[in-house]
Amino acid sequence: MTVSTNPDLAALRWYLDMGIDEATGEVAADWLAPKPTATTAPAPAAGTAPAAVSGTAAPTAARTAAAQTILPPGASPPARPAAPVLPAAQDAQRLAQAARSLAELEDALRAFDGCGLKQTATNLVFGDGNPQSKVMLVGEAPGADEDRQGKPFVGVSGQLLDQMLGFIGLTRETFYISNQVYWRPPGNRKPTDAEVAACQPFIMRHIELVAPKLLVLVGGASTRTLLGRTDGVLKLRGRWFEYASPGLSGPIPAMVLLHPAFLLRTPAYKREVWRDLLTVKQRLDLLQ
Repeated sequence: MTVSTNPDLAALRWYLDMGIDEATGEVAADWLAPKPTATTAPAPAAGTAPAAVSGTAAPTAARTAAAQTILPPGASPPARPAAPVLPAAQDAQRLAQAARSLAELEDALRAFDGCGLKQTATNLVFGDGNPQSKVMLVGEAPGADEDRQGKPFVGVSGQLLDQMLGFIGLTRETFYISNQVYWRPPGNRKPTDAEVAACQPFIMRHIELVAPKLLVLVGGASTRTLLGRTDGVLKLRGRWFEYASPGLSGPIPAMVLLHPAFLLRTPAYKREVWRDLLTVKQRLDLLQ
């Protein structure tokens, strides 16, 4: 086999290997670059009073001193204001709760414009499998193959997941699967907190409409979103938790499973995943 020495071609091949297979702007975005800092205010014109004297802005030292005011003994510090709910999340909550079926929920997602990922994705990736199944799996976000086909977990990671579940007798006809984010992030980057928050009401309603008997959270991202757990996935895997939401009749047993993409990078953990899958099978057998 002839190896090309063209540096431009080598760079393109490297981009493809890293999952960067499309351009979203005229200029490449450096996601690791520090955010720009506020520019220094221009000097006041001659004959005008400085801002600190005119009262238009408090001096930095005064603001710092005010923030460090000492409270009298027994006094409680003032409560911090609650984090504002973004309009996109409010719109998502309204649309998701109005859905009375999976078809209506999918239509609501297609009409929803509050997640910027929709603008760069090719397809909405809603769900796949049997929605009447007792087992529902939730992953993080679609990849390139999922974006092209409009189905979750159909790439290399998805094929490995199918093999893993097949060992305990589960197929796409006997389980249902979706993601916490419904559109592919450009270059397979990690979804931002805002993008996850915009999709969260939809995946919560998705689970309510399927109403599975067991929930399997694939990877740490969906675990943090749906269980609110911040521990590492290696610490959470193999343990049973309870997932609850207002639209469910009661809590659902939830298992944390290592993501198949992680296993492709670190196959030494396949033994742990096999044990976790047997635990899922044992719990599922009790529901028969």
